[in-house]
Amino acid sequence: MRRALLSAAIALSLTGCAALQTDGTRATERLLTAAGFEMKTADTPEKAAHLAELTQGKIVRRDQDGRASYFYADGSVCHCLYAGTHQQYQEYRRLARQQTMADEDAIVSDEASNPTRWSIWGL
Repeated sequence: MRRALLSAAIALSLTGCAALQTDGTRATERLLTAAGFEMKTADTPEKAAHLAELTQGKIVRRDQDGRASYFYADGSVCHCLYAGTHQQYQEYRRLARQQTMADEDAIVSDEASNPTRWSIWGL
């Protein structure tokens, strides 16, 4: 019985981690799209094989012909590759910073509940 409960708890935590990772991937991909990155689907066996070889879930830089290009491989959620220029990468970074600040503002909000109750803390 204990072993079954432990196995169930581990399975649930792994599922939760996978769901959080999927949400994070989707959020990153929304920002990449908003920044102008082009999504390229792995619609051939060759593309799918190459996608599987790439670093997953991280933006990587590749220099070609003296210009920087940026790529984000997602072999698990969309099975695609996002490709962008240096300018689009800079826009992605700006949007990501903006999103981080918005997230922090949502976490650090004014407490609108009964303000007189704060006095019990000596504040």
